[in-house]
Amino acid sequence: MPIKISRDLPAFETLTNENIFVMDLDRATTQRVRPLKIAILNLMPTKVETETQLLRMLGNSPLQVEIELLQTATHTAKNTSAEHMSHFYRTIDDIRDRNFDGMVITGAPVEHLEFEEVEYWDELCDIMEWTKTHVFSTFHICWGAQAALYYHYGIGKHPLPEKLFGVFPHSSEVRNSRLFRGMDDVFMAPHSRHTTVLREDIEACPALTIEASSPQAGVYAVTAMEGRQIFIFGHSEYDRGTLEKEYLRDKNAGLPIKPPLNYYPDDDDTRLPNMTWRSHASLIYANWLNYYVYQETPYDLREVNNI
Repeated sequence: MPIKISRDLPAFETLTNENIFVMDLDRATTQRVRPLKIAILNLMPTKVETETQLLRMLGNSPLQVEIELLQTATHTAKNTSAEHMSHFYRTIDDIRDRNFDGMVITGAPVEHLEFEEVEYWDELCDIMEWTKTHVFSTFHICWGAQAALYYHYGIGKHPLPEKLFGVFPHSSEVRNSRLFRGMDDVFMAPHSRHTTVLREDIEACPALTIEASSPQAGVYAVTAMEGRQIFIFGHSEYDRGTLEKEYLRDKNAGLPIKPPLNYYPDDDDTRLPNMTWRSHASLIYANWLNYYVYQETPYDLREVNNI
């Protein structure tokens, strides 16, 4: 089944060329099925790149998905045109009275700041509180996952000795986990971050379940409220070249940066990076949409805030 988005969105042409099944709004209105309503709070500076990556993941399933792109009202995007933002993005006040089957909260390059120092922290807290009554399942990514663990459960982040940068092996810790159903025993996922959350802090909170981890990258996936909250500390949605862009940006700026681990063949940064996480990325989003959203969310979304 297709993902339902505006034909004018830049991702529409990109995904169509990749044979991702997308449907424009006119065609979608002729179908007599209810699409899943998914909101994406895009906190990344590269809005178009990030929205395309996430739409690629959400569109690679047999379910029709209707997307609402959200931005913070208290922060103005500096790397994306005002025209794009005003045309495609809404704020929490625009959709506050609506309910959603699912929501994605992305990461953001603000790890160097304490949570309370982030310009839009109060607004983000308002949004995260709102998800508890208006969203059936919320999928948090990287810094978004750290922020949510801190807001909902008081678990802080900790600086790493050096940037965790590369593609690392992971494995599930929960037998028959729905989130990792169909996954290989060992699967790869990208990471790019300077901070982490500690296993012992998560294990000390009975409401949280560690679903997957990596010997090198630490805790990878955590769930709460029977999957109504999911926290992912990597970037499975990344394209083949996303880590390379970060690496070359810092390298060309003369910053101390090593090539991403397990990324370039033989660690040779002149060669095409290996993409070893594509199947995992597709499956984790498909599992979330299927097992935690589609099969669990009420048909009448007005019932979400009564669960």
